[in-house]
Amino acid sequence: MARSKMKIKADVACPCGRGLGYGECCGPAHQGEPPATAEALMRSRYSAFALDDVAYVLSSWHPSTRPAAVEPDSGLKWVGLDIIESSGGGLFDDEGVVEFRAHYRDHGKRGDMVERSRFVRHDGQWMYWGPILTNGSLANI
Repeated sequence: MARSKMKIKADVACPCGRGLGYGECCGPAHQGEPPATAEALMRSRYSAFALDDVAYVLSSWHPSTRPAAVEPDSGLKWVGLDIIESSGGGLFDDEGVVEFRAHYRDHGKRGDMVERSRFVRHDGQWMYWGPILTNGSLANI
């Protein structure tokens, strides 16, 4: 059963860890302003997971790889994000890769998730394509 979307004040630190208030960091993306870079989209997606904003998670996922639904886990809490590496994904790029480490607590137990993600432009906006496979090839190509 999905939890309801959490609300956060604009001046509270953004969950993505960039050091800005939510209102000037990921908040505008969650309100419909497209992120300018692949890394900014990655950060806004992490924040959406942390805030249980399933609608944003799905809307920022490329239509050809998007699942039908995403079900939040009530025992899972996202508690930090580290960007390990980012390449491409800029204002004049059509593709980008962002490697990140997301920290979580699952029923109180600490854990990390590491992923190299592919982002592509679709209809002029950055979209999450999916993870890059461990053998170096891109997923879903």
